[in-house]
Amino acid sequence: MTDIAHIRAVAFGLKPLATLASPREVVRQFTPNWFAATMGTGILALALAQFPARIPGLHAVAEGLWWFNIGLFSLFTLLYAARWIFYFDGARQIFGHSVVSMFFGCIPMGLATIINGFLAFGVPHWGETAVQIAQVLWWADAAMALACGIAIPFMMFTRQTHTIDQMTAVWLLPVVAAEVAAVSGGLLAPHLADTHHQLTVLITSYALWA
Repeated sequence: MTDIAHIRAVAFGLKPLATLASPREVVRQFTPNWFAATMGTGILALALAQFPARIPGLHAVAEGLWWFNIGLFSLFTLLYAARWIFYFDGARQIFGHSVVSMFFGCIPMGLATIINGFLAFGVPHWGETAVQIAQVLWWADAAMALACGIAIPFMMFTRQTHTIDQMTAVWLLPVVAAEVAAVSGGLLAPHLADTHHQLTVLITSYALWA
């Protein structure tokens, strides 16, 4: 294959792994910023589901995007978990990276779109079961968001070097994750049958927002 053909193959996605030494590099080089794709895909699915105009097939497209997002999030989770298992020393170095570490916040935010999708798309199909799944996932999401909101800023002060002139919007990602989880909790609470669970989720959401 000539250089031009090689470039065209990569550009058009015919050989997405062509620039890697081996397929294992996909795992070794995988980072949390990929989860930003699940944020965008999930938000698009939820936005289409709430589109004010009634367009035939639009809700089906939205639900299809939600299912695609679940698959995408699952794939990314497997790849990143594999990196921690097989390339632990390299994976933990991310905490010292002043940019990539910020994207840890994308993981709970991407999961939040899936949780909200269970309420928008899952409840009509599975009823209370979808709510129970959303509740379990929400607590996991809230825990991850809280961990990001505390651990990453701590690393920024203790293990990383930051200056005002290098400030970017990615600094917000670890903190915004808690706000996204809080909003998701506000959507979940009305679906819970137990009033005690409703109050617990609501208070936790207020705490995350604060």
